[in-house]
Amino acid sequence: MIKLRSKRFSRSSSKLRPGGATHGDGEGCKSCGMLTSEIKWELRPGGMLVQKRECKESGGEGVITIRVSTVSQLHDISVQATSTFGELKMLLSLLTNLEPKEQRLLFKGKERENHEYLHMIGVRDKDKVLLLEDPANKERKLRVIRSPHCTISV
Repeated sequence: MIKLRSKRFSRSSSKLRPGGATHGDGEGCKSCGMLTSEIKWELRPGGMLVQKRECKESGGEGVITIRVSTVSQLHDISVQATSTFGELKMLLSLLTNLEPKEQRLLFKGKERENHEYLHMIGVRDKDKVLLLEDPANKERKLRVIRSPHCTISV
């Protein structure tokens, strides 16, 4: 039979000794791996209050490199992990000469909206994002080229 315990969000100072955490009986426990420091909280962009991650490499706030693949090119772009797809589109517009509204970004097979955060969707360092030109924009360009009123001189 399994015995379940509820976890507390804060620890009272009466149950903590200077040497470490306790199990309620006043005994410190370093063998079970209980944390000896105070829990730190962070507010995510979505509004959720979560326990702050203790990652020594990037901390979730660092710079990540994203591999952006177009039909014929591959770009490595370094951005903040907390950037949005809209900010990524702005950077890509400088490299591809496509306006952000003409771009479609796909990650894990789904088109991503401008307001979505990279780290909330799960984009990590060296992940691949696919950049496609908006099909409506392609069609609009073809209509301009085929238009009889438009003359192109070379």
